[in-house]
Formats: sequence, C-alpha cells, structure tokens
Amino acid sequence: MRLHAAVGHQHTGWLSKSDGRKSTRSTECPGMESSGQVPAPSPGDPVPPSGGHDYPLTFSVDYPDRSLNRLTTAFRIFTAIPIAILAATIEGGSFGSKAGGAGARYAGGGIAILVIPVALMLLFRRKYPRWWFDWNLQLTRFSNRIAVYFALMDDRYPSTDEEQAVHLDFPYPDAEHDLLRGLPLVKWLLAIPHYIVLFFLTISALFAAIFAWFAILFTGRYPRSLFDFIEGVIRWHNRVAAYAFLLITDRYPPFSLQA
Repeated sequence: MRLHAAVGHQHTGWLSKSDGRKSTRSTECPGMESSGQVPAPSPGDPVPPSGGHDYPLTFSVDYPDRSLNRLTTAFRIFTAIPIAILAATIEGGSFGSKAGGAGARYAGGGIAILVIPVALMLLFRRKYPRWWFDWNLQLTRFSNRIAVYFALMDDRYPSTDEEQAVHLDFPYPDAEHDLLRGLPLVKWLLAIPHYIVLFFLTISALFAAIFAWFAILFTGRYPRSLFDFIEGVIRWHNRVAAYAFLLITDRYPPFSLQA
C-alpha cells in the first residue's frame, strides 16, 4: 500500500511539473503577442500594414544600392514626358507628380473620373464597387511609379503594369461597416491641415531631388538620407489621397513621414 501510494504521489508530481511547463509556455505566447512582435512575411506575401501607424495604405520604394544611369538622370525631365502624357490621358488630363502635390493629381478631369463617382456611390448606395476600387489601386500604383522615376529614385522606365521598385497597397473597404455615408462630402475639407504641411514638404522634396540630381551625376549614387526623405513625402501624399480622394478609409492620416 505504501509503495502504491508513493508511486501515485510521484506520478502526480510528474503531472504537476508537466502542467507547469505547459502553463509556462501558454503564458509566454500572450506576452509575445502583447509585445507587438509580428512574424516576418514570406517573400510572396503582400506588404503588411505600416508598423508605426498601422495606416491602411502602405508605401515603400526599394533603395537603389547600385550605380544609377547618369545619362537618363541628366535628361530625366525630358524622358519622363511620354509616360506623363499617357498618365494624363488616362486620368482625364489631371496628372501631377505625387511629389508635387496630392491635390494636383485630382484637379480638373481627375475629380470627375476618380472622386465624384465613388463619393456618390458611398452617399446614395453605400457601396464601393470592386472594379472601381481595382481601377483606382492600379492607377495609383502607376502614377507613383512615374513620380518615383521623376524624383530620380529609380532609373528604370515606369511600367504600366509591373510593380518594379515601388510597392503600394491598400485594402478593399467594407463600405457598409467601415465608411460613413456623408463623410466623403467633407473629407477634402478636413484634410486642409495636411495640404498646408505638404506644401512646404513638397518644396523641400523638390530641392532634395535637385541635390540628388547633382549627386547622381557626380557619384552615380542617390544619397540615402535624401531618398528616405522624398519617400516619406510621397508616402504622406498617398495617405492623404487615400483618405480625401480615393475614399478607401475614414481613418485620419498621421502627420508623419515614417512608414
């Protein structure tokens, strides 16, 4: 009897230790989740939401860690003309470089093509047609490739369909649950503080691009600090455009250059 009790007690001890190890492991997982650690995505996965602000729109440009083409850099303002004309034709004669102002791209005919129909659909039907969303997403990606090329951040001629070095994405919105019906009528007004800040940032980005132009001509390299700054300005423009013009989110854009 004593031997049986001892064996039972030892067996119970083993179970308690095993349970303790299980409970220790189970308590580690929530701690890891609460720390904000996110596993790295596989190479084929899309770009995840921005870690710093968790804003629906993500934007990044691959830094060209190589010698850039000095000849096309020297005449970039001329080589970009054909693709800019194509973009203006698609957007209703309203193309403007993202680095030159988010509002310029949606002025004139661009408002009739990109903004007003979606605003009316959200207002009266509370719907964001999927095909219209896909059109706006691909068109925004295309115009960003042109803006990056114009800003000398990539010396490959902008593709009409390939991603190249520019990575931009935003999720399809649930119009009935995530978007307020009447907010599209005033979003452009609520974004005025961003327009003011971006006006001065865009001027700074223009001077940074001019300085980078000289740096590439003499060294063949794009200064990393200037690259990151211009990338941040374009990212800011994209966030404001996603909120006030593309209408894919009701989250107010952060006042930040960071991802």
